[in-house]
Amino acid sequence: MNRARGRFRGLRALAVALPLALASASTTANPQDFSGWLNGVKDEARASGISEATLSIALSGIEPLPRVIELDRNQPESTLRFEEYLARIVSEKRVAEGRALMAENAALLQRVAERYHVQPRFIVALWGVESDYGRLTGNFNVLAALATLAYDGRRSAYFRKELLQALRIVDQGHIAPTAMIGSWAGAMGQNQFMPSSFLDFAVDFDGDGRRDIWSSRADVFASIANYLSSTGWNPAQSWGRQVRLPAGFDQGLITLDQRRTLAEWSRMGIVQADGSPLPSLDLSASLAQPAGRGGAAYLVHDNYRTILRWNRSQFFATAVGHLADRLAAGS
Repeated sequence: MNRARGRFRGLRALAVALPLALASASTTANPQDFSGWLNGVKDEARASGISEATLSIALSGIEPLPRVIELDRNQPESTLRFEEYLARIVSEKRVAEGRALMAENAALLQRVAERYHVQPRFIVALWGVESDYGRLTGNFNVLAALATLAYDGRRSAYFRKELLQALRIVDQGHIAPTAMIGSWAGAMGQNQFMPSSFLDFAVDFDGDGRRDIWSSRADVFASIANYLSSTGWNPAQSWGRQVRLPAGFDQGLITLDQRRTLAEWSRMGIVQADGSPLPSLDLSASLAQPAGRGGAAYLVHDNYRTILRWNRSQFFATAVGHLADRLAAGS
């Protein structure tokens, strides 16, 4: 869901393949009330310039989805420890498949990298973590899911805005309403953009007139790269590295609010995970410890913060970095 990221707390990338739930079963809401509410959405959409034809096609037959409300009300807390999560997200199967896909799409990835100045391994890593390289993109009609969440009232303002943006995407001709498929919370396509992120960052890289993050790898790769490039990515840097902390290290320094040079961290006794000295690079870094006190520690750069803008979970950002490193190691 990127910029509107509230969606992920550890297991989001493992649970995007959800059952299709378009049945018109009753919900706690009165259907007549929903119909009146939807008319208000249509009025707002018309006022913003969305065509009558789009509204007629896109919102015809839309009803609240009970399964969406159930999932929103009962989001499980992650029970995976960081090490378990990392092993599952950066599995040997995903690494091997990612390397094969990098080789298969090398020419395309290079063109995208040249335009947006983002290393191919990070593009492929985000693709892999978000949707298992396009396989797990969700099974919900996005318009129906967003309408359900907007009508529900718990976060109605946010989801109403996303619904209007989804209608704008349809109105612009990028996707048919029935093909706009995604997660129960409205994240769409192979890179799982929310509609607002789609409008801000999705790219028509293959030049067919549509920003197709559902089926065009060119558009998927370029959209990922454009998001990163537009939110602060530095192509001259990586994301970070795992390190060892000396005994008695000041825990107050383990925060993204503290930036120091690698030389300064080295003088404090920090070494790389294998025990070797930190590299002699003119870089600033912060300490992150995704699993909390006693867990694996990482010196991370500003690109790590950019990944956190995509998804605020340090589990997620660290997994993307690890996968990117593994992909590069096999190239």
